[in-house]
Order: sequence, then structure tokens, then C-alpha cells
Amino acid sequence: MSESSSPAHASDLVEGDLLRPMLRVAWPLVLIQLLQVMYNVADTFWLGRLSSDAVGALSLAFPIVFLFISIGGGFTAAGAILVAQHTGASAASSGSSREAGKVAGTALGFVMLVAMVLGALGYLAIEPALALIPADEQTATDIVPLAAAYMRVFFLATPFLFGFFTFVSLMRGYGDTRAPLRVMVVSVAVNVALDPFLIFGWGPFPALGIEGAAWATLVSRAIATVVGWYVLFGTPAGPTIRPRDLVPRPRIVKRVLRLGVPSALEQSGVSLAFVVLTALVATFPPAVVAAYGLGNRLISLVFLPAMGLAQAVNTVVGQNLGAEKPDRAWRAVRAALGVVAAVMLPVAALAAAFPQPIVQVFLPPGSPDAGETIAYASTYLRVASVMFVFTGIFEVSRGTFRGAGRTTTALALSLVAVWLVRVPVTYAAVFVFDVGTPGIWWAVVAGDVAGAVVALAWLYHGSWTSAVVDPRSGVPADD
Repeated sequence: MSESSSPAHASDLVEGDLLRPMLRVAWPLVLIQLLQVMYNVADTFWLGRLSSDAVGALSLAFPIVFLFISIGGGFTAAGAILVAQHTGASAASSGSSREAGKVAGTALGFVMLVAMVLGALGYLAIEPALALIPADEQTATDIVPLAAAYMRVFFLATPFLFGFFTFVSLMRGYGDTRAPLRVMVVSVAVNVALDPFLIFGWGPFPALGIEGAAWATLVSRAIATVVGWYVLFGTPAGPTIRPRDLVPRPRIVKRVLRLGVPSALEQSGVSLAFVVLTALVATFPPAVVAAYGLGNRLISLVFLPAMGLAQAVNTVVGQNLGAEKPDRAWRAVRAALGVVAAVMLPVAALAAAFPQPIVQVFLPPGSPDAGETIAYASTYLRVASVMFVFTGIFEVSRGTFRGAGRTTTALALSLVAVWLVRVPVTYAAVFVFDVGTPGIWWAVVAGDVAGAVVALAWLYHGSWTSAVVDPRSGVPADD
């Protein structure tokens, strides 16, 4: 391979030019995030042609499902941090990356155990969790049963979801993001192809409705996990993992827990906030519920460049602090902040100028309540465009702290944005001041703007550069 087409490895990230290797790590991550959203977009697209109730059910189910997934996601993030820092340390000393392989194997084995437990708990908690949502009579009758049907199948797929996510995170920590991208392409292609067949009963398949979307996800994730594990164990790509590394080592599990628990609390805390927010929104008519879910998915699509760049910064910061090069890590962060602001500004202008055509692509006018849903979602997207640059800065800042091993700092920032700002503002707007739907949309903006301001202040304090993994022990500094 030529230099321009080869994946970035540790030596690329801790020596020489900085921006180009970081962007080489980032662009496959952006595409992976885009493909990840395609899972949800494909489901929303086809279910939108089934009924608006099915789209609303997906909106209700997603925060609860993500709450369980985010717990395991914290430990996946911990594995990526440790692999990045060990890889950087070994590159700086021209040593072996075997310690990175041991960390990767333990993280993989530990996360799979967590996945099986969470999948079982999630399956058993479906009805109690949905019962907590204060839905109006129409939502409780028409939408909640559909959400439960989707979630039953989805939780069966939890081990496959975690298996693939762990593969992506470990490869990202190592600096190779192209192999996960190729696997993701295969998985998404399978999901998109299966969706209409299983939802509508095309050909020999039965018409499963909203459950069909969940079964398509299960099959596609299973394929991605099998292929991803083959890449880890059957090819030279990534950290060197041996089968015996899957048996969790207590000393490595302790490190994973030390970094993973705050990450899990961060992700689950944000997810729980979205469950609460969805419960507040569920007190509105179904068209508002559908618009809220549709708007959130469109906004997540807009944020893909910021999320991919934040993950790349995570890797670059981790490897350079592991290599004991904090000044280089700082340069990477400043470059990433400039890039994310330059990218998100024109995206915000586009969303503000043309929200309705964007929304209409994903909810056709022929659907029941389509006119109201499109109107609400268009307003949501236009209002949310105000925060796009701030959200990009917020994502990159949190990625920096995670890469440095400051997962408690990232936790604090996320809790400030959602629990101290977004949830209280939403509650006040809906139940205290009776602002209506505009209060929901502006509460989202307030949360991310506040989070970005606090994150930048904390970032420029500079103390995160001391969170360097000891190349001998791999233990990060305390927050």
C-alpha cells in the first residue's frame, strides 16, 4: 500500500506530521458512525412506510435499549483507552505490543460476559420499563405494545452488538479504523437488504412488522461479530490477541473497571436522561413523539463528523500520552477543535435553511399524521442548528478527556449538560411554564451549549495532560 492509502498505526500518530494521520484515523470513523446511523435510518425509513405508530414505537424503545447498551459501552471504551496508551508506549520505546493484546483480550472477554447479563436483564425489564412512561391513552394503546415487541427481539442481539462494538473500539485504540469500516459495510448491507423483506413479508418471509426490523438487526450484527473476531484472531491486523487472553486477568479487569465504570456511568446517565426526556415528550400527541424521535435521529446524522473526529482525538491523545508526548497531544486537540468548528458551521446553515426537505425524505407525506410530524420535526431541526458548532466542540473535548484516561471528567461534563440543564429546562418548559413543543427543542440547545462552555474551560485548565499511562504498569493517573 502507498502511504496515502495505508491505515494509521501508532508510529504515524506519535511521530512526524500530526493532522494528516489524525484525519486518516477520523474519516473511517465518520463513515462507521454514518453506517451505524444507517441501521436506525433504514428502520425508520421502512417503518415510516408501515405506520407512524411504528416510528413512534421506535422512538420510545430506543432510549431504553440504549440505556442497557451504554453500560457495556463504557467498558468497551476503557479497552480502547488502554490499548491506545499501551500502543503509544510500545511505539515510543520500539517495544512489543503484547501488553496491548492482553488488555484487548481481557476487555473482549469481560464485555461479552457483561453483554449476556445485560441482554437477559433487558429482556426481563421490558414491560416494567415501558410501564414507567407516562404516555397518553392513545400512545399507551397503539405505540407501547409495538415498542415492547421490538425490544424483545433486540435484546436477544445484545451479545452480537457488544461483540462488534468491542472489535471496533479495540481496533480504533490500535490506530486501525479501516478494517472495522469494511466489516461495518457488510453488516449494514445485510441489514438494509433484510429490513423490507422481514417487515412487509416480501417473498418467502412472513410479515413481521416492527419485529422484522429487530430481526434484521440481530442477523446483521451476528455477521459483523463473526467477521470482526476473525480479523482479530485470524489476521495480523490489530493488537496481537491469543485465545487465552479472553480469560479475564484480574489486574487488567481492575484497570478496565477503573476507566470503564465512569464511562459506563456517563453513557448510562445520558441514556437515562433520554428515557426521562422521552417520558416527558410522551405526554404530547403521537405526532410530537414521532417528530422528537425522527429529529433526534437526523441530528445524530448531522453530528457524525464531530463524533468521528472526537474518537480519532481519543486515539491520538491516548497514544501520545502513552508515548509521554503531552505537547503533541495538545496540538492534536487544538487542530481538532478548529476542524470541527469549520465543518459544523456550514452544516448548521444548511439545516437551518432547508429543514423540511430533509425531514420529508424520512417520513413520506402519505403516512398517517405525516403533515404534523413533518412540521414539528422541521421546527426541531431548525432550532437545533443553533447548537451544532457547540456540540462539535463538546464532543471533541470529551474525546480528549477519555483518551487521557480522565473518564470521570467526561462523566461530569455529560451530567452537567443533560441532568443539570436539559432535563430541568425541559420539565420547566413543559409542566411549569407551559411553553409547549418549542420548550422541548430549545432545552436540547441549552444543554449542549452549556456543556461546550464548561468543557472548554476545563480543557484549557490543562491538568488532563498529566493523565499518562505508565508504560510499565498501564495504570492511568487519577482524575
